[in-house]
Amino acid sequence: MSESYTVKAEAREKVGKGAARHLRRSNMVPAVIYGDKQAPLSIAVPYKETFLKLHAGGFLTTIVNIDLNGQQIQVLPKDYQLDVVKDTLVHIDYLRVSARTVVTVRIPVHFENEDAAPGIKANDGVLNVVHHDIEVECPAQSIPESFTVDLTGLEIGEAVHASALKLPNGVSLTTDEDFVIATIVPPMAEEVDELDAETPVTEVTEQTDATAEDEPKSGN
Repeated sequence: MSESYTVKAEAREKVGKGAARHLRRSNMVPAVIYGDKQAPLSIAVPYKETFLKLHAGGFLTTIVNIDLNGQQIQVLPKDYQLDVVKDTLVHIDYLRVSARTVVTVRIPVHFENEDAAPGIKANDGVLNVVHHDIEVECPAQSIPESFTVDLTGLEIGEAVHASALKLPNGVSLTTDEDFVIATIVPPMAEEVDELDAETPVTEVTEQTDATAEDEPKSGN
């Protein structure tokens, strides 16, 4: 799993839109910690540090240690909101976690050894990714950083299914379906060329007003 990190937070005594706007002007992000059968806890976290973590990848799958006035609270980011116009971070929901917490998360899928796939290397096929991430259930303390799919030996028309994933102990898919993660498809350029060659060209002649007047009228 991704390495956890610590964030120094402040308690929020006031809530509401006005208080949230004041926090953002102070370069803080309003947030809420919930879960573990405890009352929700309103906090604020540093904007810049949190925004950089959000765009570094793995934000929703990395444990965070919230330092709240010396109290250490382990959480997992569960949701966040961005301003629809400015794309700035405006709110975060954190889930309180412990050694017994099981979470549902989406894990990114990485692909390797494309050069060892004959369908790609020798026949100019294209890797068509159906699922860029996979939903799993696992202990919060053991969230996989990613899954790696080996493409070695794959020909055009062959697919990689969910059953090919190597799941760590304690990690399970949220569905029993052996769904397709990716396929090797024929090169798109050839398909386009074939369509262009088979499509007949229709010549359209514009009919002018004079031509229309010269045509015989029905009934005469």
